[in-house]
Amino acid sequence: MILSTDQAAVAVVVGLLPLAFLPQLPGMTLISMSLILGAVLWLSGNIYCQWLTLALVSFVWGCWQGDKLLEQIALWTQKEQQVIGIIKSAHLTGVETNKVLISIQQVNGKRILAPIAVMAEWKNGLDYCAGQQWKLRLKMRGVHSLLNEGGFDRQRWAMANRRPLQGRVIKAQLLDASCSFRQQVIRGVEQQLEPYEQRNTLLALAFGERRQLETKLWVLLRDTGTAHLMAISGLHIAMAAFFGGGLARCIQFFLPVSWVRPLFPWLIGWFVAMLYVWLAGANPPTVRAAIALTLWLLLRLMGMSCSAGQVWLWTLALILLCDPLAVLSDSFWLSCLAVFSLICWFYWVPLSPRFNTNWYGLVIRWFHLQLGMMLLLIPLQISLFHGISLYSIPANLWAVPLVSLITVPCVLLALIFMLLPAIASAFWFLADMSLTAVFLPLNYLSAGWLYTGSASVALGYGGWLAMLIWRFQWWRNYPIGVMVLCINLALFTQRRDEYRWRVDMLDIGHGLAMVIERGGKAIIFDTGNRWATGSMASMVILPYLRWRGITIEQIILSHDHQDHTGGLSELQSVYPQATVRAPFPVKGVANVLSCKQGDTWQWQGLNFEVLWPGRQVVNAQNDDSCVIRIDDGKYSLLLTGDLEMKAERQLITQLRTKLASTLLQVPHHGSNTSSTAPFLRAVKPQLAMTSVARYSQWHLPAKKVIRRYQKNSIIWRDTSASGQLSVYFYDDSWQINGYREQLMPRWYHPSFGVGGHNE
Repeated sequence: MILSTDQAAVAVVVGLLPLAFLPQLPGMTLISMSLILGAVLWLSGNIYCQWLTLALVSFVWGCWQGDKLLEQIALWTQKEQQVIGIIKSAHLTGVETNKVLISIQQVNGKRILAPIAVMAEWKNGLDYCAGQQWKLRLKMRGVHSLLNEGGFDRQRWAMANRRPLQGRVIKAQLLDASCSFRQQVIRGVEQQLEPYEQRNTLLALAFGERRQLETKLWVLLRDTGTAHLMAISGLHIAMAAFFGGGLARCIQFFLPVSWVRPLFPWLIGWFVAMLYVWLAGANPPTVRAAIALTLWLLLRLMGMSCSAGQVWLWTLALILLCDPLAVLSDSFWLSCLAVFSLICWFYWVPLSPRFNTNWYGLVIRWFHLQLGMMLLLIPLQISLFHGISLYSIPANLWAVPLVSLITVPCVLLALIFMLLPAIASAFWFLADMSLTAVFLPLNYLSAGWLYTGSASVALGYGGWLAMLIWRFQWWRNYPIGVMVLCINLALFTQRRDEYRWRVDMLDIGHGLAMVIERGGKAIIFDTGNRWATGSMASMVILPYLRWRGITIEQIILSHDHQDHTGGLSELQSVYPQATVRAPFPVKGVANVLSCKQGDTWQWQGLNFEVLWPGRQVVNAQNDDSCVIRIDDGKYSLLLTGDLEMKAERQLITQLRTKLASTLLQVPHHGSNTSSTAPFLRAVKPQLAMTSVARYSQWHLPAKKVIRRYQKNSIIWRDTSASGQLSVYFYDDSWQINGYREQLMPRWYHPSFGVGGHNE
């Protein structure tokens, strides 16, 4: 027997899915054994063995793709490389940047068969345009993500989009100065869009160039559940195909009957969709949509009769086969599961045929579709975005028809008539007005975003489970099994952690943010850095707190440096009831609690004692850092901020007997100005942990300091290597877990490229 198409597609998907969860890729020995086993199974002729063979081959194919990419990263980051590449970033008026996306074509004279991209930095600026070919001497390094619970996984995203490298241009030589046709179109459109209020949004819809979209617009779209409208993907490509097909059908009305063929609208629709994919920069989501559309068209042309579920399954398998690393892409799973949800929804919860006619039937069908999308995608939304939009139904009921039926067609028509400015301007005007109409009611629905914690994921998937139980009547056929499932789900959502208290050092690069937590309440020690457009509080700390469902009761600032105090205002805006403690006056905070030697208090059964500084100061520098010892009667933690050797010596002289602690937060990020040998002997910690950036201009931690800790038999852990560090305190023991190694071990999480600190 031969595998059916459905069976083969399932085998491909099952074989490639492990790529998303493997802690490490298998070695050549295991891969070779898998191929040999697959060959033996295939020769057996048994259909189940053949299915297993195809799954094994798919697994090997995916692992080879991932291993090949890791091998390229390791090789190219060892030293400077001679690269020939093509500029992918379109030059936009008003966007000043020294970072450009380059598609690598050759490295040291060797052609790259599957080009990958590097985000290159030009220190002296660059007059560039998309399509130019450059010969570059690049110093490349792997993309490194801040890894925390509830945070964005940049390394996963980089691998999924084949953009795992960043680099610095040492020398550049222009080989071909001609700009791509897409860049020329963008320049012409920019001039035509200059007078319109929604020009940045129109550029995003026309070309996928979203760099000019403001943060507040993204927040509005997220809060209303309409962010998918600004990302050119399946919906937009399908609308482009529908528009092209409709346009071709209109042309056929003016042709002789003998010339009219159904193939013409299909091919024109496909061509318009492919043109839209090219205009959007052929990024991975649009290419995946193009693959899906092409497969659907081929099935139609071949006259194959298949269900919607079969088309979905074949498309899923084909996309993963073409690009196995798509299994790491959040946008891929959002698109795939959105379509799958609709298929299930219309099959499980069909509408009565009486709603197939009349205008109110259209409205009800549209509401029915949006309701299904919202309900069935809740688990995925919680997993990816850590929240759900309560107003997504009314927002999408309003926005999707306007964008799909007016904005996108007008954008496409404006592009078609680009060489006739008068006609193009009319369509740009209509598109601009339609977007203004879209955003007007959305502003009143922006308060509907509900943050959810990790426990809500189980509830969300429990909803899917409930629908399966109801649809397939498992409650009737397997009542005891269903009861056990429900009880286990309830126990999982209500489970309590076994540890007594925990300490988390968040991965925020250079800076410090620690969370001391017990019973769902927490104290924050330092708040990370901030910059002109954001802060570590909004980027890392708040997502972590929301994901864990923690309430902040107090914020402690060790000293008055921005990499320790930068997130205070954001945290206070979310937790206004939290008190602030610091050894210096905090601007904008009226009643600051003191943090000076001799201060003691109890919180959640933990004892806090301030050992340093000796008094409150006006301008707290490194040696004025608030040093706090926390203990539960058995285990203790010493927080030191950016303490340096002068203050360390004074502490040893004055309070040597109080310094001994189980854990030590390494002073001043492991700088050679701190962590003196006498200080380490006085503290005698079992574990030392520090918050540092992998790529640090200060090259912290100092290798000499790391050796000093190791010489004193102290376990060393840092966030640049492990990501978030979590220490759990139990009745009779304690345990430390790193995000990269224990909390979320994945083959794409280790530090890409060469090893060592601050390479």
